Amino acid sequence: MREVIVDGSPLAIDDVVAVARREAAAVPGPDLARRMAPARDLVDRLVASGATAYGVTTGFGALANTRIDPAQAVELQVDLLRSHAAGVGDPLPPEVVRAMLLLRARTLAQGHSGVRPVVVEFLLELLRRDLLPVVPAQGSVGASGDLAPFAHLALPVIGEGWIAVDGEVRPAAEVLRAHGLVPVELEPKEGLSLLNGTEGMAAMGCLAVDAARALADAADAACALSVEALLGSARPFEERIHRLRPHPGQLVSARRIAALIAGSEIGASHADDFTHAVQDAYSLRCAPQVHGAVRDTIAHVEEVLAVELGSVVDNPLVFPEDGDVVSGGNFHGQPLAFALDFLAIAVTELGSISERRTDRILDPDRSSGLTPFLAGRPGVDSGYMLAQYTAAALVAENRVLSHPASVESIPTSGLQEDHVSMGWGAGRKLSQVLVNTRRVLAVEILCAVAGIDQRAPLRPAPGTGRLVERVREVVPPLGPDRPPGPDIEAIADLIAAGVFSSVP
Repeated sequence: MREVIVDGSPLAIDDVVAVARREAAAVPGPDLARRMAPARDLVDRLVASGATAYGVTTGFGALANTRIDPAQAVELQVDLLRSHAAGVGDPLPPEVVRAMLLLRARTLAQGHSGVRPVVVEFLLELLRRDLLPVVPAQGSVGASGDLAPFAHLALPVIGEGWIAVDGEVRPAAEVLRAHGLVPVELEPKEGLSLLNGTEGMAAMGCLAVDAARALADAADAACALSVEALLGSARPFEERIHRLRPHPGQLVSARRIAALIAGSEIGASHADDFTHAVQDAYSLRCAPQVHGAVRDTIAHVEEVLAVELGSVVDNPLVFPEDGDVVSGGNFHGQPLAFALDFLAIAVTELGSISERRTDRILDPDRSSGLTPFLAGRPGVDSGYMLAQYTAAALVAENRVLSHPASVESIPTSGLQEDHVSMGWGAGRKLSQVLVNTRRVLAVEILCAVAGIDQRAPLRPAPGTGRLVERVREVVPPLGPDRPPGPDIEAIADLIAAGVFSSVP
């Protein structure tokens, strides 16, 4: 297993995904203590001097003007974690929790938070042992960071809250004892630093980008299969067309689809026949333009995340070189909220255009000779009629989920936090859009492969032929009617595993 070094340096999206999936181990960097010491020393001096420093010797949020006696500074940190653990709902998936642990440790390690190395090391030790804090999925407005989720993430650091071990939820204190881990006794500012930040949104964003890349590749593959099934034209995918409008994603999708259908006997059989269609429908002909725009949106979100994965999003920020602690707003999630909302809109469109291709394959009036709904015995069998219903339902749900969360600011903390990003909600919605779209594309692939089967003895292109073979490894030909749900899920699993990203 490769290692991801956590020393405050920027991380890559792929590093975050690998750690989240337990394909890489996160380890503290050798210079961690040296990098973190100056900021911690400054915090200690401020507390000793009795200086006023937000969140260190004052209350939090709307209570920022409430002075805290230095003798109570440690108590304040523990109370912050307890009081802010107000999350509700189902727990976050393990992958998201792992990514949050990693990203929180990276930010604190950067040396502008004023915490001790032991805090970072404890977070990484939980991650190493896969002792995952139970974090409820609801309760963040994405402004002072993801406060409630991070409070739940941090409670086990002080021996409180709950930890999931091998899927079993147990009290954190019990789990730590069983593993020989001693909870951390927090010092001034450390509780606050465990709360403030955008790493929850960033964690969801990194995982979403990885999933969206696989969906974009699967959409190209699905379109290529549908072109074969529907006797579509290969000409709209010629590179000379796309060089005249050279959006990067459009060029990639056009090349992928063209490569997949190159050398097709099915395509050659009607290359000079314009009787069945002078022009293909937009869902086929304009696929590179739509899929490509999605790819460009993914690239934009990657750029936003690249900045975030090298940023300090704590508050207040410690500047040891200046001898100063400054309260700012780097915890505000607006850049991520916009990006996550934009990605949800883009991925929804992948599903929308896919469902239109599926409908065309199943409609005998538009499918260029395929049986109605691909049924073996139309009338007796319904074929994949209801599979399109499923795709339509998921697309409709995605359209509702694509309403931007980032325009729904709602004030909190007695109007001290009077504008919030709702980026956490944007990330949660996006997660469902990704799952829905994966299944919509699976429906198209299921139907397109069945349509290609009906074009026999003509053979598909080598590229699409390999895709047909992969699908047939998990889904047999239809024959008499059977429930299509398991077949849809089996193909969705192939998409999630990146099978459709490897060809060509």
